Amino acid sequence: MLSELQDALLNGRRDDVVALVQKALDAGMPTARILNEGLIAAMEKLGVQFKNNEVFIPEVLVAARAMHAGLARLEPLLVRDGIEPKGVVVIGTVKGDLHDIGKNLVAMMLRGAGYKIVDLGADVAPETFVQAVKDHNAHVVALSALLTTTMVQMKTVVDAVRAAGLSTPVIVGGAPVTSDFARKIAATGYAPDAASGVEEVHRLLTS
Repeated sequence: MLSELQDALLNGRRDDVVALVQKALDAGMPTARILNEGLIAAMEKLGVQFKNNEVFIPEVLVAARAMHAGLARLEPLLVRDGIEPKGVVVIGTVKGDLHDIGKNLVAMMLRGAGYKIVDLGADVAPETFVQAVKDHNAHVVALSALLTTTMVQMKTVVDAVRAAGLSTPVIVGGAPVTSDFARKIAATGYAPDAASGVEEVHRLLTS
């Protein structure tokens, strides 16, 4: 049943994912097992395929939406069973930048990997990131930018987080962003793509 669920998710069959999650629940399968061995396992496979250029952004988006539908069915039961997310990630596109496709992709893949996501959207001011970290006891801040002119806002956010006395790791990504730039602005981590973003969050929270 779990292999069927993984296959349905990888192929973006949203209705089948929801039906198979329900079928597993009806069969008495633990919610944690459905989450970890079904939805999260499939998203991990998807991340590998994406990094290997075996699937591309449209396929990932469709699969992530199918995952989200399955997760929506599970979430109330996970809360009931006291199953905590792996961590809380505050994510957003920096001030002055309205692009959000890449940010949305990272958010969906992180959600699929078992993290709670606080998505602040696009054009987000530094103080909004700082407040969200405080409000949600976030473990990681993830910043996105698509324009070279807005990359400088990433440093502003890093500085604002540190000025607030927070040691929360900050990772950055987006088309014009490089690992060298991340080091220059004292970001904790860098991800060149969505799958790497998930890996980087894992690394930061387990190292």
